Amino acid sequence: MQIEGTYAFKAKRQAVWDAFQSPKSLTSCIPGCERFEPDGEGGYDVSMKVSIGPITGAYRAKITLSEQQAPSSFKMAVRGSGTGGTIAGEGMLTLAEKDGGTEVTVRGDAQVGGVVARVGQRLLGSASKSLLDKFFSCIASKIEG
Repeated sequence: MQIEGTYAFKAKRQAVWDAFQSPKSLTSCIPGCERFEPDGEGGYDVSMKVSIGPITGAYRAKITLSEQQAPSSFKMAVRGSGTGGTIAGEGMLTLAEKDGGTEVTVRGDAQVGGVVARVGQRLLGSASKSLLDKFFSCIASKIEG
């Protein structure tokens, strides 16, 4: 499944970059996040509950940020599993100055397996877009508000 989106922030690029590097911001903005802790290996161990249509699952995942070119871009990889199945994905986030603010472009790919993939296949695209929108809206509120 392809994941793409563009999000505008009314903040300087460095402020947006800093929010993406802040465990506190990430913890409060990742939908359903219950735990977000550094793992000592350049990544984070995450626990979260996610609903896709009628399916709600508890997941444990590892999030790794790499290829960081502050404050322009970084790669994010996610690997996890839980009651609803598995997820694996990675994407590139690019931050560009635009109109006095910052534009963030997300391009990535995700693979979902298990019950969620079988039952919720038709909902995955809209659910992933909704989760991204909630995440970026929350980050914007932390920076701009």
